[in-house]
Amino acid sequence: MVKLRLRRKGRTHHPVYDIIATDGRKKRDGVYIERLGFFDPHHQPSIVQIDADRAIYWLNVGAQPTDLVNELLSYEGVLLKRHLQFKGKTESEIQSEIEKHRKVVLDRYFRRQELRKKRKETREKEKAETIAEA
Repeated sequence: MVKLRLRRKGRTHHPVYDIIATDGRKKRDGVYIERLGFFDPHHQPSIVQIDADRAIYWLNVGAQPTDLVNELLSYEGVLLKRHLQFKGKTESEIQSEIEKHRKVVLDRYFRRQELRKKRKETREKEKAETIAEA
């Protein structure tokens, strides 16, 4: 079975990943069929670059993405593009929908980042209050 998964590259403690199509029985960093893109998690937001047409090809012939690769495909709008192609939409409609989707995803990323900061601040305040009471 062909899988779409990550292949680790980069330095020690600073990994960068290739998104590849490979036989599911092969090793993580072993032989692969085709490189579809890359993923660098060390930037804010993470850098993801995927060849959408090739990814859709592999999905259409039955390749199974791993959980993380499935999320990356979703964030980049590859799964949305595939869905809209099945619906018979034109290329201009597909591009406009993908642009909207990417904007929503990016806005959600920054909104969630702010919520995490606020949650952390409230936890620290509560912790300081409990210490002051004791």
